Amino acid sequence: MRWVLLGMIVLPTVAADILQSREMRNAGDGATAPGLAQVLALIGSRANLALAILCMAVSFFAFLALVQTEPISFAVPASAGSFVLETVLAKLLLGERIAARRAAGAALVSCGILLVAR
Repeated sequence: MRWVLLGMIVLPTVAADILQSREMRNAGDGATAPGLAQVLALIGSRANLALAILCMAVSFFAFLALVQTEPISFAVPASAGSFVLETVLAKLLLGERIAARRAAGAALVSCGILLVAR
């Protein structure tokens, strides 16, 4: 069950971050700091933002369920798998340039996750 919950944390977190990044890039540079009404209108008009919020909620509640059954010393480091997956998807889906230091950092996080998981 721990791995199912971990997947329910990592995958929606990654989806939310990718959706948010893509949507904010589409918003353009003319964006100002909106108030609450403008934020709600923006979310209502952009399906990707609403979906990102839903994904974050799924991830949050899955994390709560995970820490009920597993030690926090496992849950937090293992959920860092989202950093690794986001780095890969940022390159593939968003066309971001991933420098060698960033790739090395993601590889180190992967090693840390393997150490914690055992």
